[in-house]
Amino acid sequence: MTLTFCGAAREVTGSAHLLTLDDGYKILLDCGLYQGRNDDMEHFNENWRFDPEEIDALVLSHAHIDHSGRIPKLVRDGFRGKIYSTHATRSLCAILLLDSAFIQEKDAEYFNRKNKTSDKTRRPLYRRTDVKPAMERFVGLPYNEWQELQPGVELQFRDAGHILGSASVTLRIQREDGLTTTVGFTGDVGRPDRPILRDPRRMPTCDYVISESTYGNREHESPPNEMRRFLEVIRNTCVTKRGKLLIPAFSVGRTQEIVYMLDQLESSGQLPKIPVFVDSPLAVDATTVFGAHPECYDLDLQEYLLTDDDPFGFSRLTYTQSVDESKALNYLDGPAIIISASGMMNAGRSKHHLANTMGDPKNTIFIVGYCAPGTPGGKLLDGAEGLHLYGQYHPLRADVVVMDSFSAHADRSELINFLNGQQETCEKVFLVHGTFDRMEPFGESLTQAGFREVIIPELGDEVHL
Repeated sequence: MTLTFCGAAREVTGSAHLLTLDDGYKILLDCGLYQGRNDDMEHFNENWRFDPEEIDALVLSHAHIDHSGRIPKLVRDGFRGKIYSTHATRSLCAILLLDSAFIQEKDAEYFNRKNKTSDKTRRPLYRRTDVKPAMERFVGLPYNEWQELQPGVELQFRDAGHILGSASVTLRIQREDGLTTTVGFTGDVGRPDRPILRDPRRMPTCDYVISESTYGNREHESPPNEMRRFLEVIRNTCVTKRGKLLIPAFSVGRTQEIVYMLDQLESSGQLPKIPVFVDSPLAVDATTVFGAHPECYDLDLQEYLLTDDDPFGFSRLTYTQSVDESKALNYLDGPAIIISASGMMNAGRSKHHLANTMGDPKNTIFIVGYCAPGTPGGKLLDGAEGLHLYGQYHPLRADVVVMDSFSAHADRSELINFLNGQQETCEKVFLVHGTFDRMEPFGESLTQAGFREVIIPELGDEVHL
């Protein structure tokens, strides 16, 4: 069989890996959208490194758009197989893919309106009408049970602890000689002891492992200090400086985690008496999905529900939906916390809030997740003194605070711990979903941990297993 790396090779977005079995059966692992500003990847989303009509099955690790975002295009371009995911991932994709299509439609409209005097035109990658046919191909599966894809090919999901419904993927494949080859794909691995979700569970032992490496070269801040530091940032910005705290956060996962922490601070009487806004229609829908899947909750949240039946809501929290409600936040008089998507500030309402808050020294931009290079968040992390947003230059006068302990991605030690136990059986580990400067030291760490061979493939590389 062969493994072809069709996305997220030395990149952190656009996850897609194609496994072609000896009998020609083709399994695509993830079908993600590339997000970022790399000139070499300009046409990645429009083009396939395979024929969609030839793919027999798509196995989806989780619902984040960089892993699921091209599924409607895949179906529109000829894919007719089944899409296997966990039940919660299927529920989240139903809203995330519609939102992705809406954004692409609006981006295309804006581009064409701006360039109407030129020959340049842009079409959305797919439209909202393309989402329903894609969702009809989903098959929801539980964790920890083997599912036959075809005779001799079995699939198992295990909880990856990254976002609601996220899973590692294990494929057990019977060869013509009667032996079995097991291929594992970590998807995105979460962190132990995080709010809401259960801890990641290790995969079965595998012959080959495809592993993410997002934070493979670093250790996160220790969780015990997290709530204290979060409260310090709130008090410094909203009480001492009387400013606004902007928290750009992904609508799925990070927003619910932050709201849950704020709910705990409110319940314990520690949260200052300031208004809190979640300004993201998608986050509102996603929070509803979270409420519908308590089977994914960890024990701490289950116990918290005994004293608070709504961990994602309290009296001074407002979920805004309309554009007018969102615009009104720009004219708020006094301190407030605004949680808004997208987390990288490259789209959505958080980009508008960034433009309106970054010039005031009373305000704080609180970065709590990964930001791809080239995005506004990535530029702020790199030390930018200002940003060009909506055709204007905005100098940075607000504070920028980074707190990576909120990350939903495992760090180096946590990834190694997740993979421990694979050393005896695993012939090769392929590192994906990371930049090369993080993959290389992570590969060295895996070698020191006893793994035989670690490979960092490039986009389009094909290897025989």
